[in-house]
Amino acid sequence: MRVHDPQDQFLQSWNKLFVLSCAISLALDPLFFYIPVLKLNDEETCLYMDRTLAIVVCVLRSVTDAFYAIHIYFQFRTGIIVPSSRVFGTGQLIIDPMAIAKRYLSTYFTVDVLGILPLPQVVVFVLSPSFKNAVPIVGMEMLESVIFSQYVPRLLRIYPLYVEVIRSSGRLTNTAWGGAAYNFFIYMLASHVIGAFWYFFGIERQDACWQKMCRKINGCRDKDFYCGNKLDQADFVGLVSQACRIVEPDETKNSTDHFDYGIFTGVLKSGVVESRNFRVKFSYCFWWGFRSLSSTGQNLETSTFFWEIVFVVCIAISGLVLLLKLIGNMQIYLQSTTVRRVQELRVRKTDTEQWMSRCMLPNNLRERVRQYESTNGYK
Repeated sequence: MRVHDPQDQFLQSWNKLFVLSCAISLALDPLFFYIPVLKLNDEETCLYMDRTLAIVVCVLRSVTDAFYAIHIYFQFRTGIIVPSSRVFGTGQLIIDPMAIAKRYLSTYFTVDVLGILPLPQVVVFVLSPSFKNAVPIVGMEMLESVIFSQYVPRLLRIYPLYVEVIRSSGRLTNTAWGGAAYNFFIYMLASHVIGAFWYFFGIERQDACWQKMCRKINGCRDKDFYCGNKLDQADFVGLVSQACRIVEPDETKNSTDHFDYGIFTGVLKSGVVESRNFRVKFSYCFWWGFRSLSSTGQNLETSTFFWEIVFVVCIAISGLVLLLKLIGNMQIYLQSTTVRRVQELRVRKTDTEQWMSRCMLPNNLRERVRQYESTNGYK
């Protein structure tokens, strides 16, 4: 089998394509959180899965997994350049398949395998049908766990690959517009992720209220809140709906009869958790995430629920980190622009001196040329 040189044009093009697929997958995984939908009316109070959205998201996720599988294959077929040999030229290339495999297995292989496992698809299509015989929130927690457990490895993997692409090709965000687009994408991605979590956590809080009230009602079972059970909820749906109705946070402070949803009051009261219109609920949640991230969470009024507070703290930290990153990148770009300008002036000055030497200009004329260049020519 052929072993590719890391500096081959084909491999560099593939790495750029894979970085793009990783970016798409990072934006794709949070869409799994929009699959759960609530049904809230006088007859039913339950949770179900939007199977149309589930199919679309799972198919798209499988496509990005295919890119990941191809990338793993190329990792076993890409030579290794000895770092110590780079100073003497292009570097010594190791093409021994065993050495290549050993190096990859000891570095990013485990992370790549964790990132490619089709765990979200398994949870959605294998475990979801069994929710009718179990507690719906268990499946939601499993979906949340597998998405998070794979999101972190994918996020950690894309950065070193991005650095490698920049080092090998020198092109991706080496311009002001490219850097601005990169930072803009990171900010939009963070807003999207926060909005998706807000939607999902809002449904979890609604379910938490249902379970709390269910324990106080005879004959009520946790699994009755899955719409697929087709059970008669007439005996307790009115009590649960009344106790778990959404009210403003200020009203819950003066009453112990209402459940405090905190920052999730907005997503529940808006009705997007009951809608299967993906465009509506995605845009609404994305806007909330963008607004909260831009204000670093200062506009959010939480309840006393611990994980809600942790979520808001993460929003505040993310907003500050992205702001500092933007400022740092701007400083780096300005410094690089200044350094490049100084180098250009130095080269121009050297060329001018060489030209005057070749033309054997007298010293007084040389001084006049230097004076002119220092005041006008180097601007």
